[in-house]
Amino acid sequence: MSETTLKNKTAKGVGWSFIDNISSSGISFLVSLVLARILSPEEYGIMAMLTIFIAISNSIVDSGFSNALIRKNDVVELDYNTTFYFNLVVSGVLYLVLYVCAPFISNFFSEPLLIPVTRVLGLVLIVNACSIIQRTILVKAVDFKTQTKISLISSMLSGVIGVGMAIYHCGVWSLVGQQLSRQVLNSLFLWIYGKWKPLWEFSYNSFKNLFGFGSKLLLSGLIDTIYKNIYYIVIGRFYTADQLGQYTRAEQFTSIFSSNLTSVIQRVSYPVLSTIQEDAIRLQEAYRKIIKATMLITFVCMLVLAALAKPLVLILIGEKWLFAVPYLQILCFAEMLYPLHAINLNILQVKGRSDLFLKLEVIKKIVAILPIVLGITLGIKFMLWGAVCTSVISFFLNSYYSGHLVNYSTMNQIKDIFPTFLIASFVAGTIWCLSFLNLSIYFTFFIQCVTGFILLIFINEKCRLKEYMEMKQLFLTILKK
Repeated sequence: MSETTLKNKTAKGVGWSFIDNISSSGISFLVSLVLARILSPEEYGIMAMLTIFIAISNSIVDSGFSNALIRKNDVVELDYNTTFYFNLVVSGVLYLVLYVCAPFISNFFSEPLLIPVTRVLGLVLIVNACSIIQRTILVKAVDFKTQTKISLISSMLSGVIGVGMAIYHCGVWSLVGQQLSRQVLNSLFLWIYGKWKPLWEFSYNSFKNLFGFGSKLLLSGLIDTIYKNIYYIVIGRFYTADQLGQYTRAEQFTSIFSSNLTSVIQRVSYPVLSTIQEDAIRLQEAYRKIIKATMLITFVCMLVLAALAKPLVLILIGEKWLFAVPYLQILCFAEMLYPLHAINLNILQVKGRSDLFLKLEVIKKIVAILPIVLGITLGIKFMLWGAVCTSVISFFLNSYYSGHLVNYSTMNQIKDIFPTFLIASFVAGTIWCLSFLNLSIYFTFFIQCVTGFILLIFINEKCRLKEYMEMKQLFLTILKK
């Protein structure tokens, strides 16, 4: 693949993947704003209690096979069929486990409503399993345009269902209906537009080959999933459903930027970098460009969000969610480096080092255990500040090993992203200082946004960082089209 072709493919993939994530997440976010004004923090807390069980089950269903298929250059139809039937069987087994364990989950959180909610929401496992291959084929082809259309339609229709149920006083079932309908619609459209259909065939050799690579990613994914969702367990078990609901609102605000950007980078960079895995020079250069461009966006988004946290919460979802503000601000710092983690870990997968990927996940999560345990007695804020420290440590670990594989050291990464961090910090600091103006919250918020935008453009134009100029040119090109 030529340099120009690769660049165009990457740009197109990033563009459509970004639109996919932002549009679907944006719609979901707008729907959540409406639901947050109708539903209580406690009802959101009940849903959050199940998050870790659904997330772990979905990881097991996939078992790292998606990444194995994406990385494999000589994938054949038999590989797809083998993976499809494995996913389907495992999803059915896991749903039965959740169904049987529903009373135990309910007793653990002391929440009777979790029994029926678990048994209904658990159906998403089977629904998702039915369309994993269709989604993988589209990712492998860097065809995010089709995925964007599917996600957009699914998010809109499921949002209507969720809000409609909330208006008719369905409570927590509004959230269940929204999530379940979204997955059903998404899978249905993937079958319609994805074109791939399974054949009645299964190969043990194919399974063994794919699982050899995917199993380590499965274990890594499980560890990471448990860690990301352990806060739901701890807060839900040792604090109240209301406090858990406040935490989930804070997390949703940060995920609009951090999680979505991370997802975009992972989805696009992995298949693209996999195509040039044997060309060391091109791989290093592509890797460096992705890091610089990604962190240019991430630093601005997360630091500005931290500065605007209080007015955003008050304006968008109201005073009953005010306790979410400090959680939101701390999470902005904790998740600021997530996209950087994703890029460094992608390099390990591209180079076939799933063993090292697993080793790193184990080490990082052992480090993260202490602040979580202490948070049980010292409070939620302490736990979240511990996540900030863990994120910084994780960066040094990830970049150390990935840097050695492509000759791009930790210090070189820091040197490349530090200028954008300084610019974003100055802009965010200015915005935060404006919050002390003795004006109405709406007028103050307007002044903060306008001032921040002008200041950001002005500084970047003066500094003329290469990554900024490239992104500016890409944006102008898109506008012209």
